[in-house]
Amino acid sequence: MNKYIPVSISEKELMLKEIGLKATEELFSRIPDEIKLKRLNLPGGLSELEVKRAMGKIADRNKRFKTIFRGAGAYNHYIPSIVKSITGKEEFQTAYTPYQAEISQGVLQSIFEYQTMICTLTGMDVSNASVYDGATAAAEAIAMCVERKRTKMLVSEGANPMTISTMQTYCHGTGTEIVVIPLNGDGLTDTEILKENLDDTVAGFYLQQPNYYGIIEEAEVFGSIMHNFGAKFVMGVNPVSLGVLKTPAEYGADIAVGEGQPLGMSLAFGGPYLGFMTSTTAMLRKLPGRIAGETTDVGGKRAFVLTLQAREQHIRREKASSNICSNQALCAMTAAVYMAAMGAEGLQNVGMHCISKAHYAAEKISAIPGFSLRYKSDFFNEFVTECPYDMALLQMALEKEDILGGYPVENNGILWCFTEMNTKEEIDYLVDLLGNIK
Repeated sequence: MNKYIPVSISEKELMLKEIGLKATEELFSRIPDEIKLKRLNLPGGLSELEVKRAMGKIADRNKRFKTIFRGAGAYNHYIPSIVKSITGKEEFQTAYTPYQAEISQGVLQSIFEYQTMICTLTGMDVSNASVYDGATAAAEAIAMCVERKRTKMLVSEGANPMTISTMQTYCHGTGTEIVVIPLNGDGLTDTEILKENLDDTVAGFYLQQPNYYGIIEEAEVFGSIMHNFGAKFVMGVNPVSLGVLKTPAEYGADIAVGEGQPLGMSLAFGGPYLGFMTSTTAMLRKLPGRIAGETTDVGGKRAFVLTLQAREQHIRREKASSNICSNQALCAMTAAVYMAAMGAEGLQNVGMHCISKAHYAAEKISAIPGFSLRYKSDFFNEFVTECPYDMALLQMALEKEDILGGYPVENNGILWCFTEMNTKEEIDYLVDLLGNIK
């Protein structure tokens, strides 16, 4: 933000004069001198070239793989150049919350456009733009479901383990009980065990689609079960999969959440990411954070405002079900620019590439002795195979070829992931390597 100058010297002098002071130091005159820091012990400044060299040496310590076959919640997708070109503009590089609509029209419009696109993608009615990441969004969704007498949440074991852990952390403080419903032998959430755990204290059920192992769950069944029981159905979804799979709305979800990282955000060693939250109109008042809306100004022109702001930011905080007060506008804008650049057809093409390449890879890898598919169920862009080698040996062999292999899972399994970024040649090379590890 080298062009951002908040206050000039003359403006500072005017402000000091207005409050009857001559120097900035007078603002701190009531602070005892003995606790003031006279000067910072900082090294000498560096030139731009020297800073670039120093940062380059630090960056070189990171390991960047040429080829990635790992997902497990964070995915390597192609990001059109226009995404970073737009979101990298200095006027967008601020985390300030757009409370004052009259000076925040650009940010508010970007949030409004993001909300509109996310609602279109998920088929849901309303969206916010305030949540840190997908795991946080899932935990916040539980708080939306819990009521005075319904204080238990059922969660599929097929959810990302880190998401389940985040849920448990959130619910520990509120006294909400989490019951994890196991998977059956096909890698699908066990319907019968879910039914056995239904009672009058159940507030809802969380299902990840596709699940952590890449498997496409029979989500309609769970939606019907929960609604017939009078409880809520929450879905965690991979947004890229929605280009080819049914929307959460079509599955009957009351709330749909997920990790927005696949929508134009680089892997970036884990963040910053974006948690998206959508719901039906009936759940609107329970959505945490903020919702930007469209209106008209006094002149009748189109304008944008914060239509709803959850009360935790202002008053009655002791009554709040959430403490989310964030402004994820830059990450939300990134997702919006990505979706606008890709369009419906582009997202569908990405989804089809993910499916086709994953299935091609599954066929080839499972043909290697010892690498059989663990589950026979339908999958999106991830699947689990057995591993006949020591896991450390396998990963080391792939790293020597500048390949980040699949993610190790329980019982010496590997969770492989394939996206549009993986070429047929790369997959064939992986298969050749796996068949010749010594």
